[in-house]
Amino acid sequence: MLPTCETYQLGVLAWSPLAGGWLSGRWRRDATDLSSHRTRTTPFRTTSAHYALDIPGNQVKLDAATKLADIAGEAGLTLIQLALAFVTTHPAVTAAIIGPRTAEHLHDQLSATDIVLEPAVLDRIDGIVAPGTDLNPDDAG
Repeated sequence: MLPTCETYQLGVLAWSPLAGGWLSGRWRRDATDLSSHRTRTTPFRTTSAHYALDIPGNQVKLDAATKLADIAGEAGLTLIQLALAFVTTHPAVTAAIIGPRTAEHLHDQLSATDIVLEPAVLDRIDGIVAPGTDLNPDDAG
C-alpha cells in the first residue's frame, strides 16, 4: 500500500506506530502476565487479551519486540525511538499518530523526531518482521 501512496503522492498517517504498546519497551518476557499491566476497554476491544501470553500470536509479538529492542540498543536508541523512526523514515509516511498518556510518554516519543534509520537497520527490522506481515492475525490491533 505504501508504494502506491508514494506513487500517487497520497499522504499517509501511520496509526499506532508503537503497536498498541508492544513497542514501548515496557513488555518483557520476564513479566509473568502482561494482561495484568493494562486492562482498558476501548471501542474496539478490552485490552487485557491484547497482552495475554497464553495466546500464541502474542508470544510471537513479544519475541519480535525483544529482537527489535536488541536492534535498538545496538543502534544507541530506545525501542520507542526505533519504532517511531521506522515508521517516519518511509518516504510515503507523512506523520505518525502517537497517543501519549503522560508528559513522560510524550517526551519519549518526541525524542524520535529527527532520527532517520540507516538502510542496514531497516533491513534488520525487515528480517524480524517482513513487510506486510501480521504477527497475530487473530488480533484486531
